[in-house]
Amino acid sequence: MIFIVMGVSGCGKTTIGKALAKKIGCLFADADDFHPPANVNKMKSGIPLTDQLMVKYSYSAYLCLIYRWSQQQLSAVLACSALKKSYRMILLGNIGCGKIRVIYLKGSFQLIKDRMVQRKDHFMPIALLQSQFDALQEPGEDENYVFAISIDNDPSTIVQLICTQSFINTQ
Repeated sequence: MIFIVMGVSGCGKTTIGKALAKKIGCLFADADDFHPPANVNKMKSGIPLTDQLMVKYSYSAYLCLIYRWSQQQLSAVLACSALKKSYRMILLGNIGCGKIRVIYLKGSFQLIKDRMVQRKDHFMPIALLQSQFDALQEPGEDENYVFAISIDNDPSTIVQLICTQSFINTQ
């Protein structure tokens, strides 16, 4: 099974993704590591990425990784914004809902902004947070492979809730 931890910048995708991967004993990858330098420089400069840039550059390598892992039947946790339904559908690709679960880390603008003020060494400026919320298409009922989890708790509680609510076997 592949788990994609999604949400806006600053919601905790990397922190929760790494902790979840450790808890269930599987691989972890972060979509931030797949952005080409030009995309990172745009974001550092306060310029949001267009759909074309996201799909053409960032998701291409990421999709290859997901496909390879699914073909090898490896379990993995991936951190990826996946803000739009169309992005989530691209990530599902030919693999389908049966092998991928999406975990949506949901939080308020103010909570995430406060957390972004505290974090260090990340290329995404706080100024782009509003553009992330503007682009976000919250998963609907038709996306039954998505589990929404509130980020109001500490990371260990969030990971435990993910394991409980998305039926992840941690034994």
